[in-house]
Amino acid sequence: MSWGGFFDLAAKQEKLRQLESRMADPSFWNDGEKARDVIAETNRVKGWVEPWETMSGKVTDLGDMLDLLEVENDEGMAAEVQAEVEALGPALEQLELKNMLQGPDDHRDALVTIHPGAGGTESQDWAQMLLRMYTRFGERHGFDVELLDLQEGEEAGIKDATLEIRGQYAYGFLKAERGVHRLVRISPFDSAARRHTSFASVFVYPSVDDTITIEVREEDIEMDVYRASGAGGQHVNKTSSAVRLRHLPSGIVVACQQERSQHKNRATAMKMLKAALYQRALEEQEAEKAKLENTKTDIAFGSQIRSYVFQPYTMVNDHRTELKVPDVQKVMDGDLEPFIHAYLRQYGAVHTDE
Repeated sequence: MSWGGFFDLAAKQEKLRQLESRMADPSFWNDGEKARDVIAETNRVKGWVEPWETMSGKVTDLGDMLDLLEVENDEGMAAEVQAEVEALGPALEQLELKNMLQGPDDHRDALVTIHPGAGGTESQDWAQMLLRMYTRFGERHGFDVELLDLQEGEEAGIKDATLEIRGQYAYGFLKAERGVHRLVRISPFDSAARRHTSFASVFVYPSVDDTITIEVREEDIEMDVYRASGAGGQHVNKTSSAVRLRHLPSGIVVACQQERSQHKNRATAMKMLKAALYQRALEEQEAEKAKLENTKTDIAFGSQIRSYVFQPYTMVNDHRTELKVPDVQKVMDGDLEPFIHAYLRQYGAVHTDE
């Protein structure tokens, strides 16, 4: 089997050798911050190299066993080869999917922001359902999930919310969720039990860390403080600890109210603002590139990417990949892997590093 078609193992191995050589240098720890960056990069590269080396070794062993079977009829060996081949398929599929996660930000944590569309309580309830869905997705994957901001609706649901989902390749997986999500169901808020259609927008940003420089001038920021609302105990409602930042040049607004400290909320809000500005810069670059190439992007913000139908039948339909899943409740409980995998297979090669 040839691996060169979709993964350059030799290049990754050489990169790992270079990183380990740097770590072996006696002066490696002279700059602690730089040393930590090298260690983090080394671990990321190992995460690629070691599984591929294991897979390559298994394929080589299987080839040797097949050669032996051609000269001697050993039923026990034949059964062993069959079992190994069957186990190889899912493992190879996971490596193939991982190969799609080579964008410059795919390894980062993700910020997920949810906004209801027009429709008042109905859309706000739908936004809250999506918030639970992404929370459950993060928990299923063993990611750390933190609610950074939540604005509750007057009657039910939410006006907007921001989650930070921390874990390896969290952004690489969740970038597939960016767009408009559509709900069709019998409304629990309609006394006539009529079917309603609701919309909510999902934004996904790579979480910006200290390795990315985003310049934000203090004079370009307008800050408001207010009393936090919702869960969090009595303290959050008695002090003006919540922080809202408006970036005047871009008009981007972010808010954080999860900490009791106004200082901590401002620091988190700045992180959110930098992530939004970074994402905007990436989108502007992509738009310019598409303009130069005279091509139209397949997926643009504001497009409807997926429909969730509860009545008159149950179905979740991804309009980009045409994948349909009949178990809507399972999807709402965070089982997004089929949609994410289908997206990566169809678009991953387009969105990876060039």
